[in-house]
Amino acid sequence: MIATTLTTVDASQRTLARQKTREALPGGGKERVRILSAEPLNAETPLEDLGDDLTAQSQFFVRSHFRGPNLSPRGHVLEVVGAVERALRLNPADLEAMGTRTVTMTLECAGNGRTGLTPLPSGEPWGLGAVGTARWTGVPMRALLEFVRPRPHAVEILAIGADRGRPPDTVDEIPFARSLPLAKAKDPDTLLALQMNGRPILPEHGGPVRLIVPGWYGMASVKWLERIEALAEPFRGYYQLDRYVYDHADGNPPTPVRTIRVRSVIVSPRDGDAARRGQVIVRGKAWSGEGVVVRVQIGVDGAEPSRDATLLPPISPHAWRAWEFAWDATNPGGHVLRSYATDAKGNRQTDVGRWNRYGYGNNAAQAVVVTVQ
Repeated sequence: MIATTLTTVDASQRTLARQKTREALPGGGKERVRILSAEPLNAETPLEDLGDDLTAQSQFFVRSHFRGPNLSPRGHVLEVVGAVERALRLNPADLEAMGTRTVTMTLECAGNGRTGLTPLPSGEPWGLGAVGTARWTGVPMRALLEFVRPRPHAVEILAIGADRGRPPDTVDEIPFARSLPLAKAKDPDTLLALQMNGRPILPEHGGPVRLIVPGWYGMASVKWLERIEALAEPFRGYYQLDRYVYDHADGNPPTPVRTIRVRSVIVSPRDGDAARRGQVIVRGKAWSGEGVVVRVQIGVDGAEPSRDATLLPPISPHAWRAWEFAWDATNPGGHVLRSYATDAKGNRQTDVGRWNRYGYGNNAAQAVVVTVQ
């Protein structure tokens, strides 16, 4: 069962968090996400709200490292500098005039599922709701780079957000910043996104301009983008080398967190639900940064998961895939359901995720307990 994500937030924080979320979400008043922390704002989506192909902005998870900046959609300026032939200063309208592309993409926080690791690593106590899928519209980074022409010695593209703060164990304030290898920056689906599901991106989701990187965990998709810099040598910033690395505390050097690992979740029935005896339709989502999910298997009560779920057609190469399974719930009492996804490259979920110091990339199979009556 998923550990509750609210236990680390005291009552006063929860009150402030709810108020802040209601102010941030369209229409206000109806809380659509589960708050983990108020400042900076971090919130996840209840799994039962992940049933649709696209996740509404009001239901989409929020990941913030620092207090969100107050940016003007009209007055915001994006700088493009560094090892380029032509430096630029662009506002969102200038960007949009370069020509946009729309890509449906699943975004997942690297810490999603952290509470499933033992002992619990440091970091936000994410359950399984730090994931969502949206239709992102923006300018391909490739088009921008073709215009500014990186110099031959450029090796990475650094994306810098407008949010600033002081991470643990650091002296100075820094912005949230991450770099991409030049080849990944030139992926045709790497976007400087301006819209989310056909509307301007809300501030808590990184508007007015954010980066969207296909197939990689969400830390690469820098929010509140204010500066792009072509680098002649690899970036060595805090969120590149000190965090978002797999550190297994086994004496081996840490390795970078990048590609989303294959995962599936059960969105219906919910953990703890009761069901009438008979056929129960189990529904869920499955995704991977390595390729389209080609198989989902269901295990019941620890039995070998040899029964296949029915996969619905893919909605995008970069998006999750819906699946359904008809479970013959004939025996009364408590039962444990698990789903296991396999992607086109043969990667498959396991029962136990590998522990690492910061709790990244835990894609262990989810357990859902259902009582048959």
